[in-house]
Amino acid sequence: MLRVLTWNIRTGGRDRGGPDRLDRVVDVVAGLAPDVLALQELRGFDRGGLMAEVAGRLGMTAHLARSCFGQPVAVLVRPPLHVLDAGTLRRPFHHAAVRVVVATSAGPLTVLGTHLYPYSGGRRRMEVDWLVAATRRAPGPLTLIAGDLNSLDPTVDHTARLAGLPDLYRRRHLRRTGGAVDTRAVARLLAAGLVDLWPASADGAPEADGLTVPTRFGGAEFAGMRLDYLFGTPEVAARVRGCRVVRGGPADTASDHYPLLAELAVDPAPH
Repeated sequence: MLRVLTWNIRTGGRDRGGPDRLDRVVDVVAGLAPDVLALQELRGFDRGGLMAEVAGRLGMTAHLARSCFGQPVAVLVRPPLHVLDAGTLRRPFHHAAVRVVVATSAGPLTVLGTHLYPYSGGRRRMEVDWLVAATRRAPGPLTLIAGDLNSLDPTVDHTARLAGLPDLYRRRHLRRTGGAVDTRAVARLLAAGLVDLWPASADGAPEADGLTVPTRFGGAEFAGMRLDYLFGTPEVAARVRGCRVVRGGPADTASDHYPLLAELAVDPAPH
């Protein structure tokens, strides 16, 4: 069984003039023991050896994508998973996107870790198109997109929740023309044949169980939303044995996002 975790840890797990949350982040991840870990908002992780230090504490190998405009992202892999290929997606993502291919018993699994543009649905839609293109270039049918997509699910009515947000934050989720709720990024992933793993495995669970923001740490820009996703090709979705938002304990205050964990019925390939 392969455990895959995605988590936006908010500004590298450290706050300017505030508490250092990085130890709590490491504790949560270590307790969940994922085989593949997608992290977003890695402020400072691209200098001073911080990425290597955190990866070492977790017993994982890190593949980091630097950002020209926002914050780095990374995908970390735990032995005995063997990395076949890794690199940055060479598109102008606001944050970044990283591609890691690992060897599994079912063939190569491509993991795309990313963090989409927070301020415009049109820009998120463009970034999603780049991810879909990368999915089509994958070396096999097993592909997983993991990260903070800053995007709302088109199958849910978000009107009431968005109405309670300050206008500055509500505008991030509305189309500039007409003011309709902007769900185009997630809709494009679904139209490309990818499967949203949380509802696919939730089996009638309340919608609130899937919300990934805000946490007890805070998040004034959020109003009870599902912004963090794991999307898989149908071949990945067929192997999902569970997908849940991790709540409680240090996960409540380590970030303004909760982690999202999935279990896949696949094993590392012998190496």
